[in-house]
Parts: sequence; structure tokens; C-alpha cells
Amino acid sequence: MFDKLSLMAVIPEVILLVMACVILLFDLSVKSAKRGATYGLTLVTLAVVVALEAASATSGQTVYAFGNMVVNDAMGHWLKCFAAAAVMVVLVYGRDYAAGRDMLRGGDLFTLSLFSLLGMFVMISGNNFLGIYMGIELLTLSSYAMVALRRDHVLSTEAAMKYFVLGALASGLLLYGMSMLYGATGSLDLGQVLKAINGGQIDHQILIFGLVFLVAGLAFKLGVVPFHMWIPDVYQGAPTVVTLMVAGAPKLAAFAVFIRLLVEGLLPLAVDWQQMLMVMAVASLAIGNLAAIAQTNVKRMLAFSTISHMGFVLVGMMSGVVSGHADAAGNAYGASMFYVVSYVLTTLASFGVILLLSREGFESEEIADFAGLNQRSPLYAGIMALCLFSLAGIPPMVGFYAKLAVLEALVATGGTVYIALAVYAVMMSLIGAFYYLRVVKVMYFDAPVNTAPLTAGMDVRAVLTINAALLLVLGLLPGGLMTLCANAVLKMLAT
Repeated sequence: MFDKLSLMAVIPEVILLVMACVILLFDLSVKSAKRGATYGLTLVTLAVVVALEAASATSGQTVYAFGNMVVNDAMGHWLKCFAAAAVMVVLVYGRDYAAGRDMLRGGDLFTLSLFSLLGMFVMISGNNFLGIYMGIELLTLSSYAMVALRRDHVLSTEAAMKYFVLGALASGLLLYGMSMLYGATGSLDLGQVLKAINGGQIDHQILIFGLVFLVAGLAFKLGVVPFHMWIPDVYQGAPTVVTLMVAGAPKLAAFAVFIRLLVEGLLPLAVDWQQMLMVMAVASLAIGNLAAIAQTNVKRMLAFSTISHMGFVLVGMMSGVVSGHADAAGNAYGASMFYVVSYVLTTLASFGVILLLSREGFESEEIADFAGLNQRSPLYAGIMALCLFSLAGIPPMVGFYAKLAVLEALVATGGTVYIALAVYAVMMSLIGAFYYLRVVKVMYFDAPVNTAPLTAGMDVRAVLTINAALLLVLGLLPGGLMTLCANAVLKMLAT
């Protein structure tokens, strides 16, 4: 079970675990307020992990390790690669912000970031109920601690408490669903669960009972209605750098868990879980977009926006199996993966601008704080505008093609319900465009309240510019990333 092949399969995870411990001890000797050495060591660690995962992804091999508890396939490698890159970008954007709020003391932010990424890796590679659950718990426990890093900040402490209580409830639902499925199938291994269900010897009602709890727990992690209550409060209350940490890379891991559990383990029950996803998608698109209109806080607005975007991800997930046939699965799940990656890329840049506008003793969180941004810095106003256009799904941004790919997957099914859902999703997107364009109007046409120049380090400016450029380039030339996602999903389905 613990052979050389198994150990080779988890080298990136081992590197993250070892380096998180090393950085924790190393930081004890660092005196700089900005923790330059710790920051550099963390970025090098993440860069190595990104390189290893990219190399493994291009090889295209699928490896099962540790008695089938771990699976490494192209989809998993790419999601890990994107997740590690996203954490790198968050730390680049957020170091100055965190240093100005005394959040780098003890190197906690860097260490917890690595531990949360390790949790994501375990989730993405999980091929066993318990393995996936362990990854989820490692990620969420690290996230609780990061949200509460500003110990003297009332909103952060309140957000951490809400996140903890609701997260514990969701974990209980998820674990109860897993236990029901284990009791029905007699196995924790997803492959064995699939075989047991295909055998047709299990009471369908027991499976559905476990499935309901499982989907409820997963829906909380993704942040969709009606399990979205924590999203607005945590996004607004957490320090902005932590908000970005929670809003970005974990969405990739949550998508992977949806695929592992529902597709690889419970595909014969697709007719049942797709109906649940449809209800949550419809509610998420409506509540997310309508509630966002009423917000004056940018972080809270983007929180409700996230709920609507995750609804779009579910729309793609529910069009994979039609009339019992999974012929369209590769196209549908590939479109959902493309959407998640595009969303994370856009979220990184949008929160990067918010972090840039924030300064010591002042949080740039209100829409009014963006007034006249174009007069202060045409570059950063342009970057924020690109992000908002992408989130709204306006061409030629990558967000437009992401929405189009999901809608194409829906319409390709030919079903009346699916086509009606596609029309509904377009209508909700039109409503959503209002609150994005409102911020653009404030940036370009309102008089600036603050005329202080915006300053940022060379690393922040370079990464933010590249990040924004990718939104446009991938929108004009989406074929490469779309093909990558589709091929990764097809290889996953083939094994």
C-alpha cells in the first residue's frame, strides 16, 4: 500500500506539508514587519508545486495510489496547478495589506495558506469518502483561523464565528450523507461505491437519503442557495486578503469534489442529483443577482455575485446526463471546469484592485470609494473595468465565453427544460450586469473623493497587469483553455 509509486504520487503534498512546518519555524527568526524572507520562501515553494503539477498534467497519466484512496489524473493536476498559482497571486496582492494590519506576525498567514492549499490538494485527489472529508476539514479549519487573524477587529471575529458554526453544520451534513452511502454500499472507495450502485441490489430510497445530505454539505462548500448564508458575512467581515483566499482557489477544490463524488462515485444517480442541482442553480441565479443590486459594499456585492456564478457552475454540472445517457458529460463538465477557472482568474484581479486601493487604517470597500478612480489611475480603473465586464459576461472578456460554453452545453441537450433554463440564466445575467456597470459608472464619471496617488510594488503591478491581460486574451482566444478543460474531464471519465 505504501510503495514507491504511492509516495511519488503525493510529492507535491509532501512538499507543502514539510515547507509549511519549515516556514513556521523559519519565521521565528525573521524580524522584518513585511516578512520578506518568509514571503520569498513561500512563493518559491508554491512555484515549485505549480511546476510539478503542470509537468504531471501534461504527461496525461492517471495514477491510483495508497490502495485507491488517492487518484492523480489530468483534471486533478490542472486544478492543483491553478489552485497553487491562485494562492501565489493572493499572497503577492495581499502582503502589503496584511503587513499594514499586523497580520504577518508569526508568519501565520503564509503557513495557514500552505495548509489550506494542502487541504485543497487532498480534496482534489480524493478517491475515498474519508480522504475527501479530511481534505475539506483541513481547508476549512485553516480558513476559520485566517478569517480571525485580525484578533482586535470585531467584524473579522464575528465573521469567523459565523463561518465556524455554519461550517461545522455543513460538515455534519456531509459526513452523515457519506455514512449513509457507506452503510448502503459497504465501501468508502468511490470506485467500489459505483460498482455497488450499478449492481442494482441496493434500496434506491436509502441511496437518495444519503445523497440529499451529501449534496447539501457540498452545496455549502460551493456557497449556493439555500446554503449561502455564510458567504456575504464572511466576505465582508474577513480581512480583504483572506476574503480573496476564501473566494479564489477553494472554488477549484469544491468543483473537484463535486466531480469526484457525484460523477465518479454516484453517476448512476445523476437523474436524482441533477434535479437537486437544478433547484439550487435556479435559486442561486435569482437570489445572488437580485440581492447584489441592493449592496453598497463592494465585497458584499461580489459575495452575492459569487453565489450567482456558482449557480452557473451547477447549470453546467446538471446537463451532463440526459435521459440516462452520458454522451454530453465531457462537454458539460468541461464547460463547468472552464467556468470555475475563469471565475477564479477574474476574482483574483478584482480583489487585487480592492487591496491596492486599501491603505493603512482605511478599507476601500464601499462603491463610493471607487469614485473617480480613472482620474487617479487609468491603469487600475481599466483593470477593474475589465474584471467587471468579465463577471458580467460582456464580450470579448473570458467571462462571456465561460457563460457561452455553459449555455451551449445546456442547449445541446435539446430538452425543453434545459433550453428554458438557458433562457432564464441569460435573463439573470442581464440583471447582474446592472450592478457591475454601476461600479464602472462610479469609476469613470463620478468626481474622486480621494485624490491621493496609488502606489504599489513592482511585483503587484506586474502580476495584476498580467492577470487582467489574461482576462482579455483568454476571451479572444479561449480555445486553448477550453480544450485543456475538456480533455482533462474526458480523461477523468475514461478512467
